[in-house]
Amino acid sequence: MSEPVIRVGIVGAGSNTTRLHIPKLLEIDGVEIVAVCNRSRESGERVAAEWNIPDVYLDWRELATADGIDAVVIGTWPNMHAPVTIAALEAGKHVLCEARMARDVAEARAMRDAARERPHLVAQIVPSPLSFGVDAAIRRLLADGFLGRLVSIDVEARTGSFPDSDAQLHWREDMDLSGRNVMSLGIWYESVMRWVGTATAVTAVGKVTVPMRKDAAGRPRAVRIPDHLDVIAEMAGGAQARFQLSNATGMAPANRVTLFGHDGVLRFDGGRFHGARRGDEEMLPIEVPHDEEGTWRVEEDFIDAIRGRGVIELTDFDTGVEYMEFTEAVWLSMQRRCTVPLPLPSAAGGA
Repeated sequence: MSEPVIRVGIVGAGSNTTRLHIPKLLEIDGVEIVAVCNRSRESGERVAAEWNIPDVYLDWRELATADGIDAVVIGTWPNMHAPVTIAALEAGKHVLCEARMARDVAEARAMRDAARERPHLVAQIVPSPLSFGVDAAIRRLLADGFLGRLVSIDVEARTGSFPDSDAQLHWREDMDLSGRNVMSLGIWYESVMRWVGTATAVTAVGKVTVPMRKDAAGRPRAVRIPDHLDVIAEMAGGAQARFQLSNATGMAPANRVTLFGHDGVLRFDGGRFHGARRGDEEMLPIEVPHDEEGTWRVEEDFIDAIRGRGVIELTDFDTGVEYMEFTEAVWLSMQRRCTVPLPLPSAAGGA
């Protein structure tokens, strides 16, 4: 028996959407992509021609509420995530929204509340893929006592680039588009949450190394989103976590996480997984069993959930709000120069 057809509309068919979401959705039996809406007619028509999408919309509101569309995939910048998500849910559509969830915690909570009011609809945020390959193994090793009592988690995400004063303003540096998301902070914290749960407080210091940049129209714009960030987080389980993210530390690239315990160490470093226990002379490779290797199956999970074959775990809207609360707390700590407790109160924001 063939699967019932699920008709999908795309709002914001950017690079990640055309590289992953569109082709992987089309690989699933019974899924059709029937509409697309991009920022320009030309861009929408180009994507439609490439992927044989029949309808091109010029207004995302019309797509989000159109008859004949069952689910909406949102691949826009974060500034559009909340309005498109809420409109689609109110129109009875399932939603798969690109990460980061929103510009700030207020928008994320509004998205979550809209989803909670419609539990019959599937609402998913594209999950952090950085640790898919080791998530299950890290959780198992922690549960088995490989580290003993967890002491600290050290997250380093540095591009190794020197500050470039001549570079054009990137959308990730534009608060109107990206909000309070800072570099890859949210995506790494999401992975850490999978292993050890949430933080209870954060203290952060950030630096903008190039305070003015020109936008695409050549207009000078003030940059408020840091390109160098240090965060200390107190975790619910008693450990301390340090996040250092930087686009401004030339010749010092890093993309690794180290977990330190009373009796051992685990390190995930650019796809390599190593560990050592008390008494070992060096870190040794850890083989991840095949059945523990997570893979990218975002689109399959989304469609399976719509068809009633599972529930969204990576990443549901409640989890999205948790990492948005963390990024908001980091922002508030930088602005107020203080430690910010978590979870945030319902009226959190400002500064």
